[in-house]
Amino acid sequence: MKKEIRSSKWTFLIYQENVPANYLDILNTFHVPYVISPWHNKDIDFSTRKPKKPHKHAVLCFDSLKSRSQVVELVSRLHGPSHIEVVHSPKGMFDYFTHADNPDKSPYSIEDIESGCGFNLAKFLQEQNLAGSISKVIDVINEQEVTEFRLLVNYAKENNPSMLEIIVNKTYFFSKYIDSVRYSNEQRRK
Repeated sequence: MKKEIRSSKWTFLIYQENVPANYLDILNTFHVPYVISPWHNKDIDFSTRKPKKPHKHAVLCFDSLKSRSQVVELVSRLHGPSHIEVVHSPKGMFDYFTHADNPDKSPYSIEDIESGCGFNLAKFLQEQNLAGSISKVIDVINEQEVTEFRLLVNYAKENNPSMLEIIVNKTYFFSKYIDSVRYSNEQRRK
């Protein structure tokens, strides 16, 4: 007998024509962190050239592994979303929410993404743009002429608390970068 696939992140579709008006209230009763795309109401089926039914992509983020059948049972309260699958790439799923990496599809706004039950959307967005966030910290180091790690931490604490979390998580990288800035400055002075 084939073992059922289990995952902690599952995605499914919510169709506007089927979903109850209080779908967010229903999702909140699951007590599972979730994130939901904007209404995809401008999508075109490329094979037929007809508009697709308005829908949302939803993701449930469980604390433990769940089987497909467990998720199907749970989301059936939303009037039977049947297309349920494992999320293999949270970043890819998020990009699909807005069609960020697909210029051939209608774009959707990040501001229209919904989340609840403890899903930290701001943190998730920051994690998805880690390279850009690291670049911003490097820009601060260069623009503020930071030569001590303590000065960078204090700057972030006073000016940008979300930057502080990146600095804490990448302490080694930033402290080495600051050391190299300080060393380069000392070499230029000689």
